[in-house]
Amino acid sequence: MGLATEATQTDGLIHGALAMSMITPTQPMATPAVSEWVPSSESLYRLTVDEYERIADGLDSPVELVDGYLVAKMTKKPPHVIACEKTRDALMRTVSAGWRVMSEAPVRIPEYNEPEPDLALARGTVEDYLDRHPGPADVGLVVEVADSSLRRDRKRAHVYGPSGIPVYWIVNLVDRQVEVYSTLGPDGYGPSEILKPGQAVPVVIDGIKVGQIAVSDILP
Repeated sequence: MGLATEATQTDGLIHGALAMSMITPTQPMATPAVSEWVPSSESLYRLTVDEYERIADGLDSPVELVDGYLVAKMTKKPPHVIACEKTRDALMRTVSAGWRVMSEAPVRIPEYNEPEPDLALARGTVEDYLDRHPGPADVGLVVEVADSSLRRDRKRAHVYGPSGIPVYWIVNLVDRQVEVYSTLGPDGYGPSEILKPGQAVPVVIDGIKVGQIAVSDILP
């Protein structure tokens, strides 16, 4: 190979290297910032129970209607599931004919609530509710099992009480106790009664004590 040819190739390599060094690396596309805008309560639209029931079948996520807003249902851990089943079985052994135990079924509380409590006692039979959900006049007791949902379930006393549902239990897995709300006043329930293992929860239906369930029998 001649000297002229070698010089030409060397110049080409140098120019190529210089050209590559001047190329600006492609910068990754910036991720769009997530909006931190939070709507004011005045700008939110509250669904009525009628509106909610018209759209509920088309919703992909498990939700319930609380105070007019769609609320995501929480994932249940094994202790929560066991406590629900133990409480359901205890109620089924205790309540008399004419009442049915519902699990995670809607309770229709006009005008803005249709929660799905973990358990509820509804008057009558399955056939009585073929074309409607039970309302407060049909319900003798609602039960929520609470672990991570404890704060939210305590707030639900302000949904169940003012509607006229006579008794509300919270099976509190955090503190291992049962909280019973049963004193109804103009604004809902009064203070709850706290029952611990070694004590029993009275089962009161239509103002009559029909039995009792040991707290230790329904805690996991």
